[in-house]
Amino acid sequence: MNVAELVGRTLAQLGVGHAFGVVGSGNFEFTNALRQNGVPFVAARHEGGAATMADAFSRMSGTVAVVTTHQGCGLTNAITGVSEAAKSRTPMIVLAADTPGFAVRSNFKIDQDALARSIGAVAERIHSPESAVADTVRAYRTAVNEHRTVVLSFPLDVQAAPAPLGTPDHIAELASTSALRPSVDAVDQLVSLLAAAKRPVFVAGRGGRLARDEILELAQASGALVATSAVASGLFNEDEFSLGISGGFSSPVTAELITGADLIVGWGCALNMWTMRHGSLIAAGTKVVQIDVEDSALGANRPIDLGILGDSALTASDVLAELTKMNRQSETKYRTQANKQLIATQSRWQDVPIEDISTPERIDPRLVTTTLDAMLPKDRIVSVDSGNFMGYPSTHLSVPDEFGFCFTQAFQSIGLGLHTAIGAALAQPSRLPVLGTGDGGFLMGISELETAVRLHIPLVIIVYNDAAYGAEVHHFTSAHDLETVTFPDVDVAAIGRGFGASGITVRTVADLDGVRTWLDGPQDAPLVIDVKIANDGGSWFLAEAFEAH
Repeated sequence: MNVAELVGRTLAQLGVGHAFGVVGSGNFEFTNALRQNGVPFVAARHEGGAATMADAFSRMSGTVAVVTTHQGCGLTNAITGVSEAAKSRTPMIVLAADTPGFAVRSNFKIDQDALARSIGAVAERIHSPESAVADTVRAYRTAVNEHRTVVLSFPLDVQAAPAPLGTPDHIAELASTSALRPSVDAVDQLVSLLAAAKRPVFVAGRGGRLARDEILELAQASGALVATSAVASGLFNEDEFSLGISGGFSSPVTAELITGADLIVGWGCALNMWTMRHGSLIAAGTKVVQIDVEDSALGANRPIDLGILGDSALTASDVLAELTKMNRQSETKYRTQANKQLIATQSRWQDVPIEDISTPERIDPRLVTTTLDAMLPKDRIVSVDSGNFMGYPSTHLSVPDEFGFCFTQAFQSIGLGLHTAIGAALAQPSRLPVLGTGDGGFLMGISELETAVRLHIPLVIIVYNDAAYGAEVHHFTSAHDLETVTFPDVDVAAIGRGFGASGITVRTVADLDGVRTWLDGPQDAPLVIDVKIANDGGSWFLAEAFEAH
């Protein structure tokens, strides 16, 4: 056994869930070692696609995924997807072949460690045959325990070396780690704020996704309404006082109720410009509390009245225990019957009346999305690309829970949607995968449509086709020369059929009959829905986003 085989075996024993990559000579052996040790592998058509598939798989499965790359250009091809994962704090390992130290003239030579650090990933390295297992375990522990994306460089000469004699057949069991408990003083301060508040609102983010039950129990005890950031959408669906997404995607009623809060508590949530609409959702005089496991995150995006360093679940449990001692564990406060009725009837975007802007040739994107929401099975996993269209699938397609929505937007790159949908589909194979994407992003990443066809993924791809890079069109307006961001109308459905998918063109609601036909069939290949959308005048959420440009 050589070291490449040893590292593949070690990662498998550590419990990585899936591997993705484009195989070249540099990553050939350790990729096969992963496969031979039981780790499923998907051969992507581009390393960037592989990276985002792994990112989405990790997020939606709760297990660490691996990207394998060739040295140098294989890693640079993957770097946009790896950047998204790193900025999202996705626990993921990029196992990247690297040139030997002596190969100073190699065409493939780059400073992979510096590249990894430049995007916010952790740079690790397999230094020698003797340290290979320890180096691999360290990278895995960093990914899991620190919620980091790790680029683990693996030089070719180390790969080819024999595994050290006496290497155990199995790695030692990893020591468990304890969640960070908040200080008693911090708990007491939050208890006091909750006791004084009349209209508390809890907003859970990525760091609160594993603390749903504890946060909800505290919300019910303290009379708080609950909401989420976009990446945690669906977390509180079962609660009658759930407001949905806080921020640019908020419905008018959701925004009104959040703005009416006198206390906002962020649970593992950055409370950034997206989630708080540049601060406009925080009324004058509202107290703001932020709970996070990293001190550097507390108050990083806005002034806060209290920062609590601690795990969200433990913090919620400790605060509830103190409220119970005070006999204040069942207060109504913001959880009134009037608010319950308001939330039930008006908090979803589907409840907001629209003025249909459809034309004979182009359909209102809100109308087509709400129609598809009613038509598609509810047990679904929705992924969203980036662009002018993105509010429609994010707000008008319902999701069953927090594992039903995959939102890869930390780097704000278009073209990641199809890759996201494939990784999410593999993580949740019992659910119908649905992708919302623009024509620009879909065509940018379209090589992976072949991957979805090859894997027989029953992926519903909604292409909001405005024949443009719509965000730029609406941002720069007609006073500018827009020829660089507008295109001839493309028959996206025909392109999809060329890849082996089903494809239909939609200009009216009646054209969606083709979706019903596909749903009634074997669903053994993706369905590309080329939706010719009417001009929406520019998305409301991107108008707010561009304020920061």
